[in-house]
Amino acid sequence: MVLSGGTVFDGLGSPGTVADVVVENGAVRAIEPAGSHRPTGVRVIDCDGLYVAPGFVDAHSHSDMVPLMDQPQPFKLLQGVTTEIAGNCGFSFAPLTDESAAVVRAMYAELACGVDVGAGSFAEFLDQVEKSGPTNHLAYLVGHHTLRVTANGAGDELRPGAVDEMCRLAAEAFEAGAVGFSTGLIYPPGCFADQAEVMRIARVAGAYGRTYATHMRDEGRFVEDAIDEAVAIARAGGIRLQISHCKAAGKAAHGKGAALLERLEQARLAGVDVMGDQYPYLAGGTVMLALLPNDAVAGGAHAMVARLGDPAERERLRTQAALGRPADGMWANTEPSKILVTTHRDASVVGRTVAEAAGSAGDADPFDTLCELLIADPGAMIVLEMMAEPDVRAIMASPLVGIGSDNGPPIGMQHPRTYGCFPRLFGTYVREEQVLTWPEAIRKASSLIARQFGLAGRGVLLPGAHADVTVFDPATIGHGGSYVEPDVPTEGIRTVLLDGRVVVDDGVFTGERAGRVLRA
Repeated sequence: MVLSGGTVFDGLGSPGTVADVVVENGAVRAIEPAGSHRPTGVRVIDCDGLYVAPGFVDAHSHSDMVPLMDQPQPFKLLQGVTTEIAGNCGFSFAPLTDESAAVVRAMYAELACGVDVGAGSFAEFLDQVEKSGPTNHLAYLVGHHTLRVTANGAGDELRPGAVDEMCRLAAEAFEAGAVGFSTGLIYPPGCFADQAEVMRIARVAGAYGRTYATHMRDEGRFVEDAIDEAVAIARAGGIRLQISHCKAAGKAAHGKGAALLERLEQARLAGVDVMGDQYPYLAGGTVMLALLPNDAVAGGAHAMVARLGDPAERERLRTQAALGRPADGMWANTEPSKILVTTHRDASVVGRTVAEAAGSAGDADPFDTLCELLIADPGAMIVLEMMAEPDVRAIMASPLVGIGSDNGPPIGMQHPRTYGCFPRLFGTYVREEQVLTWPEAIRKASSLIARQFGLAGRGVLLPGAHADVTVFDPATIGHGGSYVEPDVPTEGIRTVLLDGRVVVDDGVFTGERAGRVLRA
């Protein structure tokens, strides 16, 4: 087919040029002057007045189990995203034993998209995803949480030989095609790991030339220390480093966006290939248990519920949570009025803040309300406002930071980034606010991320590249979703190709599951 007469961007930051893109056998065959190529018998898509870009690459996804859902899920294709990096924040759904699968089901069931979590190796999981038929391409990281809970159980103390077993399982995952490994050092059980433990896994990743992606140990007052730790781990393995969802979180950290960027620049000058990713919002989203101190959740969901039900333990945790140190959870970094419950077994609290839930409980103390909510549903999820607009803009403007949605499953009330992260970036921060130019924003959404995870031939629009292409209208692209009404339709995405197959046609999903598992 020919994508005719659009403004074509290569994804490398070059200015757009009006041209025809010729697609053949799943690849970009040529980019030629507009109107110079009119073969007979092929489809010609008129792109006059539109932008033609590489399919967007989402650096930070939690869509691991989405391909296993009964119906195809086009929520990323309708943002122009053709490839997602899944398995982030230490969460992956393989390798698992029967015992570790039960732990994952109890603590992180919401990330499973309603699909049963079962035992299996990383290779078996990738084969299952491939067989199910992804709606868009996915590349997978193996999660440190999963390695740890499978090798060591949910406890905080390491068993003899546990790290050796984690390294063995990581090597198996890399052999199966994992593009790297991830950590979530504020979540259990990864929060119990010291730097030396993660370095061991990094050295295995280095032997395979893989990438390390991290939700750091702190994203607020101590963000500099957290970046230093991440850089040291990457250096130990000689590997690329991806700092997940770059932010300065919490009132005490507002203004630290510049310090974060300075640390990234220093690390690159010192020889560590570090990049970051960001979502264009002031609020984040996570599991509710992340508000608690680390030791509240040692041993898994059942142990956490028992602690929260013990009055003495609850008071101890209340005192610790108020300190706001890296191991003390996120409670002190936000306010109850800014914590929105998005998923919970009790539907009456969904869409309400913790402060509102406390008020309806008879002016109960908000921390007590938090504890009761977690007792009722240990896997509940939240959206919480933590960032300041100047920090978001400063981080966004850095050439070292790409785009990652950090989406949840496309079920119920999710953060609007799940449904509109990329259109919001282009509509709000490029067209309206002009924080970024179009070529630079497209680079951040494509080649910057594809390179960092070793996705050869993706994230660029050049002859010989895979024909993953997004065509959009720069005048209308955007997303109007809010935190209480997140899943409104995106605007401006006109055509999306996956390996040369049209999967979004004139803004409508075709229904075809044309994605692939991209194995390293």
